[in-house]
Amino acid sequence: MYKNLAAALAAACFFSPVFSQTAAAGKALQAEPVKAGFVYVSPITEAGWTRQHDEGRKAVEAALGSQVKTTFVENVAEGADAERVIRDLAATGHQIIFTPSFGYMEPTLKVAQDFPHVKFESITGYKTAPNVAAANARYYEGRYLAGIAAGRMTKTGVAGYVAGFPIPEVLQGINAFTLGMRSVNPQAVVKVVWLDVWFDPPKERDAAMALFNQNVDVIAFHTGSTAVMAAAQERGKMAVAYHSDMRRTGPDAQIVAVTHQWGAYYTQRVRAVQQGAWKTATVWGGVREGMIRVGDFGPRVPAAVQKEVLAAQKAIGEGRLQPFRAGKTPVRDNEGREVITPGQALSDTQILQMNWLVEGVQGKVTR
Repeated sequence: MYKNLAAALAAACFFSPVFSQTAAAGKALQAEPVKAGFVYVSPITEAGWTRQHDEGRKAVEAALGSQVKTTFVENVAEGADAERVIRDLAATGHQIIFTPSFGYMEPTLKVAQDFPHVKFESITGYKTAPNVAAANARYYEGRYLAGIAAGRMTKTGVAGYVAGFPIPEVLQGINAFTLGMRSVNPQAVVKVVWLDVWFDPPKERDAAMALFNQNVDVIAFHTGSTAVMAAAQERGKMAVAYHSDMRRTGPDAQIVAVTHQWGAYYTQRVRAVQQGAWKTATVWGGVREGMIRVGDFGPRVPAAVQKEVLAAQKAIGEGRLQPFRAGKTPVRDNEGREVITPGQALSDTQILQMNWLVEGVQGKVTR
């Protein structure tokens, strides 16, 4: 999860996948288990960003059994605290360390310089080094699909979006959600509230409640807790779960979930260390690579809508549907400027540098 506005991400052209690395022929597996460390930016809650990464850690254990030993440290603030924790893991024999938060990128790079034989995985970072890889997911693909569901389900035509920071990853999600919604409900609008924080359940709840008071009947969010889903359940509204399936929190509110699936990637990278095949790389995987999945529909969603969303998900996975491709008419931002010309699609570099909100979004980007 990204932390601040710095870094235009021009150097962040990720290529995917790297799920095919294999050990050199005949290379023996190391006898001792691989020690893998994980650093989490928030507590492990029942759902959310950190929960999904911890599910990825558990998937590594399930796949490799006695061949791996994992350690995790939760609720680690970005900055000096992160550097201290990452350094401690490196100093205590961990051979690979996963740091899933954008604000961990610089501390990870700093520690990596002092531990050249330790492998580091900067998740949502974009800078690499000989012993630092970077990986992220195309969250926007799931957001587009969720927008289709929201567009079909809304009665008011007004959606809400509770967002952390106006950085490219979040802007991609808001824009894709809006484009997906308007692909089936052309007059729909999306109202955005910025929080300037990733994890603050009371603040997340207050923002959701404020949006529900503005004719919003379906809401999405890019924050770290289940507070928005809980608010939707309380108010009898609809919500899109993010990071995790949140039906336990919003059994009636949840219409669909955009989930992040880290287990296969984490397992592959730990196995590469085990086999002596780990190499630095950059990965930006989505539906096709199995890193993003949409499903977990709630009871309100008709079978026809579920079928439509799943068909669109298949089309994205097969490359037949691109959220940021214009049709016969241009895509414009909410200030009237043409941002995607007719028949054209944004490049990865353009998506990674996104600094605008699409037509239909009620909100502003601080530039």
